[in-house]
Amino acid sequence: MATKKKTKPAVSPPEDEAEKPTEEDLKPKPLPRLAPQGIRTFTVARTFDETGISGEGVVIEGLTLATGQCVVHWLYPPPRGGIAIFDSMSDFVKVHINPHPSNRTIITYDDGEQELFGDSE
Repeated sequence: MATKKKTKPAVSPPEDEAEKPTEEDLKPKPLPRLAPQGIRTFTVARTFDETGISGEGVVIEGLTLATGQCVVHWLYPPPRGGIAIFDSMSDFVKVHINPHPSNRTIITYDDGEQELFGDSE
């Protein structure tokens, strides 16, 4: 059977009583009813297609959610393309952008921000 041992706090309590957390502050809070909201859209364009599969120009439309997840819609093969969901934009870039530096990929967000990837000519 495990025994509980009292330990001293790692950090000494604040001198000023106003800074001390109240008992209510220390209680776990209920989770929010809804996830964070917000969507940021983007396109992925390739100036070259080293594999010859998806083509050049805009090949993906996508979005990032406020939670950090990334949803991409491949525009190839027609007529529907394909959908993929990633835990983050960096995961998507790691899998589909960084392995193909010769594609010289441009990600353009709805606010005009651009990210450039790959070899320069």
